[in-house]
Parts: sequence; C-alpha cells; structure tokens
Amino acid sequence: MESPEKANYWKLVLTGIFKENAIFRLAISLCPAIAVTTGLRTGVLMGVAVVFVNTMVNITVSAIRKFIHPRIRVPIFMLIISGWVTVADLTMAAFARDAYKQMGLYIQLIVAFASILTRAEIFASKNKVVPSFFDGIGMGAGFMFALMSISFFRELLGKGSLWGFQIIAAKPLLIMLLPAGGFFATGVLMGFFNWIDMRFYGGKGAGGASGH
Repeated sequence: MESPEKANYWKLVLTGIFKENAIFRLAISLCPAIAVTTGLRTGVLMGVAVVFVNTMVNITVSAIRKFIHPRIRVPIFMLIISGWVTVADLTMAAFARDAYKQMGLYIQLIVAFASILTRAEIFASKNKVVPSFFDGIGMGAGFMFALMSISFFRELLGKGSLWGFQIIAAKPLLIMLLPAGGFFATGVLMGFFNWIDMRFYGGKGAGGASGH
C-alpha cells in the first residue's frame, strides 16, 4: 500500500501537470511556448530545459530558504533562476547545437518565466527540499507536456512531419507554423483539456480530484 507521504508527492506532480499547468490552466509563458513549438524536437528540448531549471531552482531555494532575507528574496530568486538557466543554456549549446541555433534566445528567456519564480515564492521558500523537488518536477513536466502537445499538432499539420520525418504526403497547412496558428493550436488544446477537467474532475484537475 502506498504511504501517505509518497501519495502527497505524487499529488504534487499531478498538480503541476494538470491542475496548475502553466500553459493550459494558468495561461502564462505563452509567447516563448508559441515560438518554440513549430517542431516536436524543439518543443521537447525546451520542455526538458524547463523541467531541469524548475526542479533545480526549487531545490536550491528550499535548501537556503532560512538564510534568505524576506526583503531581498525576489532578487535572490532571480539570481538563482538565472544561474540554472545559464547551466541549461550552455549544456544545450554544447550538446544540441542545431536545435540551439533555433531556440537559444528562448532558453535564455526561461529566466523571465512567471511559473518558475512563482513556485520559488509560494512553494519552495516555504517547504523542505523533497516536496520542493517533486513540485518542481510536476510544474516542469506540465510545461513540457503542453509544449509537446502543441508542437505535435503544429509540426504534423504545418509540415506533415514529426521530429523531422515526413508522415503526411498531403499539402500542409502552413498557417500552423505562423504565430496565429500557434495561438490557435494552443487555444484549441487549452479548451480540450479544460473540457476534460470539467467532464471528469469537476473543474478540480486530475491533481485535485482527491482534495489536494
């Protein structure tokens, strides 16, 4: 039987993916999401970077939370975020150069992601390291899930391919590669997942169905 502590950690992950999904539920950080989702590969890589940064920021803030003066907490949080974004940026520049050429600027913009700063403020700064780790995993995974969903449909319909491999021989819908197509795909998917939430979870999200 699963222990209550492990169940709570699982709830934190599900909350980040469904109930408080940064894109589909909170509608934040949309512009970078639209910019990098013209292809599944870039969407996945951006998602991995966000998972890494979100998790490491949460761990770092939680570990030093007792030493952070309340009046200067936001600048310190931003310094921590920028440090981990730099690590992600340099790593991608070294090991995924082709993708980095397309999305390098947007990796650096993770510093300004409201979802990461918000979790540092309202969760990591008030909780221990292990719960903060799972909260960071959940929020990052939710962002990655949204990017993958959007980029899947945009590349498939806009290029007729997935991960660069041709799938559909028919003429693609080039509008899906434009910002308008990105916002359209995001809006449709947002509505779809909100419908699932209302239909099966009563508007509480999969992570909140049990009262979390």
